[in-house]
Amino acid sequence: MGALPCAMLRPCGGLLVRGSGAKGQIMTDTNPASEKIALITGASRGLGAALAEALAARGWHILAVARTTGALEELDDRIRAAGGSATLAPMDVTNPEAMIQMVKAVMTRWGGVDFWAHTAIHAAPLSPAAHIDPGDFQKSVDLNVSATQGLIALIEPLLRGRQGQALFLDDPHVATRFFGSYGATKAAQIALARSWQAENEKLGPRIHVETPAPMPTAIRARFFPGEDRDALTPCRTEAMRILDRILDGQSRH
Repeated sequence: MGALPCAMLRPCGGLLVRGSGAKGQIMTDTNPASEKIALITGASRGLGAALAEALAARGWHILAVARTTGALEELDDRIRAAGGSATLAPMDVTNPEAMIQMVKAVMTRWGGVDFWAHTAIHAAPLSPAAHIDPGDFQKSVDLNVSATQGLIALIEPLLRGRQGQALFLDDPHVATRFFGSYGATKAAQIALARSWQAENEKLGPRIHVETPAPMPTAIRARFFPGEDRDALTPCRTEAMRILDRILDGQSRH
């Protein structure tokens, strides 16, 4: 049984493995040499949480990254209740120093990751293009574009160390009216992902870009208030479908 020091539990976003252990340490039962490791950025809710739970059910150890500690702990409770394991990283992916700290800790503890799913997104309020709030637009750029590029640079070595794969999620609403802030930055994010995909086609890591079915997420509820949520695909169902395609080797793009 390995351990992560409590010194990692810092406000800027240290790794937190909930459990019991010797004083001054938080214990984890992962075996770095044999267990498959999945890093989920944006893991606290929606499809990110569903991917985390689905992978944990397959025996993967989950590194769950999100800003909201309470939501991460609720995710961890569900994973543990189902017999899985997780390491929690309550941190902001737009904080470069925190991301560098996380990557160093992951490299030291596990030597890399086998899978990275990037589901963190800023969904600015719908607005005509001429009236987009500058602050909301900047937040969209910071999270959806700049943070994505920074994470690609940091996480690529983690994936290559274990011949890993990465997942990005496309959205057909990127060119829809009133979606200018979200749409422009989401399109830029996917352009980055597809460039990275093409650059690594021969050597890896293998990059996947999937388009999920409409799901009853909090973001979709803000975009489409009053929509019949019962007609939407549950996040769990969509997570399992996407993982079946990727892990079974059926997705090539």
